Amino acid sequence: MIDVIVTRKKREADGIFSFELARTDGVPLAPFSAGSHIDVHLGSGLVRQYSLCNHPDEQFRYQIGVLLDAASRGGSKAMHALEEGSVVQISEPRNLFALAHGARRSLLFAGGIGVTPILCMAERLAQIDAPFQLHYCGRSLASVAFIERIQQSRFAERAHLHFDDQPETRLDAVQALSGYCEGDHLYVCGPGGFMAFILEQARLAGWPEGSLHREYFAAQPQAVAQADDGSFEVMLASTGRCFSVPADLSVAQVLLENGIDLPLSCEAGICGTCLTRVLEGEPDHRDMFMTAAEQALNDQFTPCCSRSKSPRLVLDL
Repeated sequence: MIDVIVTRKKREADGIFSFELARTDGVPLAPFSAGSHIDVHLGSGLVRQYSLCNHPDEQFRYQIGVLLDAASRGGSKAMHALEEGSVVQISEPRNLFALAHGARRSLLFAGGIGVTPILCMAERLAQIDAPFQLHYCGRSLASVAFIERIQQSRFAERAHLHFDDQPETRLDAVQALSGYCEGDHLYVCGPGGFMAFILEQARLAGWPEGSLHREYFAAQPQAVAQADDGSFEVMLASTGRCFSVPADLSVAQVLLENGIDLPLSCEAGICGTCLTRVLEGEPDHRDMFMTAAEQALNDQFTPCCSRSKSPRLVLDL
């Protein structure tokens, strides 16, 4: 855990503030790669993940952007309540949304606050002079953040802005996604509906799953408890210990209650922190971290939200 101070808080758009964080002891921050995020601990056990959006070479600050979500469970409200001089704890950066090395071409799609990791990717690709295009979509000019920064950047000519209230600027996904060639990679981040649309259009245009990369900010409906959830059993391969998982508890909750150490962060199947190998049984995947192909292998699952289709799962724990 790292103690950091909010050195700058800036309104970037309607409902969006950026926060610049620096270590309280003045030591340089850990380096990070484009697409990385940090965990921010906001007290009372509240932990949220925010993508880093400053240039990856910077070590004097981390910058994040936070949208005040009307349906907030407390995270964005707590962040927006912070002021310059506030001290919070964060994790070191982790990257679960990394750029593919040696890509022939990269297409970046951002919806709303999903621009935060995408912006960092654009900075990095521009720095190494790699071919890419950025498509940034929002409801209106007033609702999207970091516009001035994009317009003044070295990649301004490769950035395309699309607004719902300006029909002439709306995204033509068919045209943007045409011409796939082996070695092309696509990255998308934003609201669930926006991401589902971009990914589906890419598949229709012939993009293979291995070239599609996404990062979610919120859980899908199936990630939460469902009325017909039943109980099942998990067994630890190392000791043979078995635990019953009732319908109203997750695997992670049951394991933690029984003293089994399990890394957790988002607890919504988004970040992949708790990804665990499955040796026997068939998981009921409810995460958004793995691709459909990875889920189909049934050799790992996210115990924070996923369940079991079989009476027992044997875990590599």
